[in-house]
Amino acid sequence: MTEISLHRPYPAAKVQQWDFETDVAVIGFGATGACAAIEAAQGGARVMLFERGSGSGGASALSGGEIYIGGGGGTDAQRAGGFEDSTEDLAAYLKAAGGPCADEAKCDLYAQESLNHYAWLKEQGIPYRGNFLPGKHIEPTDDSTLIWSGSEAAWPFCNIAKPAPRGHVIAHMGWGGGRPLIDILEARARSLGVEVTTDARAVALVQNEDRRVVGVVVRIDNVNRFVRAARGVVLATGGFAFNEAMRRRYCPETFKISSPIGDQDDGVGIELGVGAGGDAIHMEQFFTTCPWTMPEPQAHGVFVNQAGQRFINEDCYHGRVSRVAVDQMGDQVYLLLDIAHFDEPLPMAAMTIAGTGETWEEVEAELEMAPGTLSATMTFYNSHAREGRDPLFHKLPPILKPLEHGPFVALELNFATSYFSFFTLGGLRTSTDGEVLDRAGAPVAGLFAAGRCTSGLPAWGHGYSSGLSLADCTFFGRQAGRNAAKG
Repeated sequence: MTEISLHRPYPAAKVQQWDFETDVAVIGFGATGACAAIEAAQGGARVMLFERGSGSGGASALSGGEIYIGGGGGTDAQRAGGFEDSTEDLAAYLKAAGGPCADEAKCDLYAQESLNHYAWLKEQGIPYRGNFLPGKHIEPTDDSTLIWSGSEAAWPFCNIAKPAPRGHVIAHMGWGGGRPLIDILEARARSLGVEVTTDARAVALVQNEDRRVVGVVVRIDNVNRFVRAARGVVLATGGFAFNEAMRRRYCPETFKISSPIGDQDDGVGIELGVGAGGDAIHMEQFFTTCPWTMPEPQAHGVFVNQAGQRFINEDCYHGRVSRVAVDQMGDQVYLLLDIAHFDEPLPMAAMTIAGTGETWEEVEAELEMAPGTLSATMTFYNSHAREGRDPLFHKLPPILKPLEHGPFVALELNFATSYFSFFTLGGLRTSTDGEVLDRAGAPVAGLFAAGRCTSGLPAWGHGYSSGLSLADCTFFGRQAGRNAAKG
């Protein structure tokens, strides 16, 4: 019998019997798969959804339930908070956040359709309180809707697009709104007749002699089952944060840090897509963060590397700060604070006090840095911060503050032992319609994908903003499902 492999599609001519037949087969039951299934079903297709776990969830269920939305003059929550947000500004920010990896066509389409997508989410039953929560937050602890969730108000982004908060969070008390978000999308998919099979792991795609993907092989109860998908297969399987071999091959910098986030994100969808002829791009990209902004006062601090040099404007998004930190020499960076701005870090951050002193020279000595390094950095920083300026990194008031009230402290953020959570961002190259593309840019017939198994809106670790992943997977999941249903 022909080998079953993630890396090589099974020939349709060799299939002796189809165990299941459907129009669209969706692989993965996170937010991407749920939205793909909903749209495919609404497009008149018979839909079967296969999930390797015992229920819905994926990385989406582990999130805060925050979706990046704006443009068109602003959402109801943005307008209620006094913010006007143009489609042009949203598109410009998305492209800046994507950096050298930005897919401009996806950025433009999402910006144009963002308000319509917000309306669609509400139609599925997702509740939003509609208010703005001021301040700097990882996610709300109450049921507030709108927060600043990226680097919109920080340099250089604030010079590229007019700043506006765009993180829209499901109405939910406490952290972890991703689970109720998934529950709502799951209920909607099931109400539309989507047939869900759990504990079913995809092990191969099926391709005919014309190289069209016509099905998938799933392993259920240790038996390979053949699924015929008359119109298309949608991959919604997440990234590869839990696949060490793939990380070593494509994203070795992640081995500097030690806390992957996800739910069985082992890269299976990427492997399946590449095996069928798809192109994987930006595979070196990853998101990471150490939650130093909790509590907020620590954003007033100054980050330095082991040479005592600053490397970032500390008022930007915590993930951008952390991603640039990991680029620094050595195995740790330090957050410098004075007594006026120090607050005890949350235990989950695993940040330790590495040095203290009545002067920055004393802190410098405790850290065993060369004399005149850290102390010179702080002299330069404070002299300009008193004037409300940061000529090196353009940190802005009101977060820009001189740190001159001793005693002083240096908190160590160790890449290996502090909580630097991470997930991968690279994946299959796809069109705005969710088609998997080959190296020539042509669609792989019958194969669609969205979410973290693709390179989407959150394409660049240095520009990530909270809510981009759920924006990408819900919107482009819909695109993939809708176009798969067309056959």
